Amino acid sequence: MENLELIKKPSKEEQITAMKSYRTLAATLEGLHSENPEIEIEETSEKIVIPLRALKLLAQILEITSQGKPISIIPIATEMTTQAASDFLGCSRPHLVKLLEEGKISFTKIGRHRRIKFDDIKEYKNKIKQNQKNHLIEIMKSDEELGLYDS
Repeated sequence: MENLELIKKPSKEEQITAMKSYRTLAATLEGLHSENPEIEIEETSEKIVIPLRALKLLAQILEITSQGKPISIIPIATEMTTQAASDFLGCSRPHLVKLLEEGKISFTKIGRHRRIKFDDIKEYKNKIKQNQKNHLIEIMKSDEELGLYDS
């Protein structure tokens, strides 16, 4: 897995190139009907068959790059180490281990090493995000009832 310290913010030139490429690719994707379209690399005249899903991912990468945001692609294994899972959640590894030991996320133990299914980590992250969203809605409703929030 790529080391997170190696991820760099795109340069202005990369952002401009990514924006132009994104616009062209997004427009092209709308007209594609094949699940495995063929593209041609102009410099080498090489033709490559690429799954449509991969081209859509490339469009997302270009869009994010054009916004100046750093990006990393991490292959998703069916099981993750505690370090990979904590990186995915954006928390420390000790905090993740605490969540595992409290039973908030299921895991398996192989010797001394814990392994977490990606689906379980993703489900936990989605649940946390939904709880945050629900709390914000409750706070907004409370503020409206008290007349503290102008609508």
